[in-house]
Amino acid sequence: MTENPIIRITKEFKFEMAHSLPGYNGLCKNIHGHSYKLLVSVAGQPITGNNNSKLGMVMDFGDLKKIVRKVIVEKFDHALVLSCKTPSTLINQLKQYNERLVLLNYQPTSELMIIDFVQRIKEKLPENIQLKHVLLRETVTAYAEWFAEDNP
Repeated sequence: MTENPIIRITKEFKFEMAHSLPGYNGLCKNIHGHSYKLLVSVAGQPITGNNNSKLGMVMDFGDLKKIVRKVIVEKFDHALVLSCKTPSTLINQLKQYNERLVLLNYQPTSELMIIDFVQRIKEKLPENIQLKHVLLRETVTAYAEWFAEDNP
């Protein structure tokens, strides 16, 4: 077997979320929803040592699942996500009807959300694990991707 191989593992997550893109010159300026798919790929060396219960794993898929669920899925699933630049009168009205209103300091496009998600995930990963790739699928035909090698 090759010595010290670097292996990537990927876990997929699904969540439902609504957002709007104020200032956009198309239908997406209105509040609408998507069924998102998020793929998270990490890399590392498989664990060695016969006394380790995670022998042969880069990272336990369950541990990766706990991280992503906590920092992304639990926060954004079935939430209405808006820019904090949305008029305060609208935000106040929406707060009356939406328990899960998330205000972001950026326009909630897939491109900007993926940058945010990358930072949230990176902060929680073990030191020996590197985030390599994140894909956020907004629709069946549209997605944003982040690659570690593009973002040194």
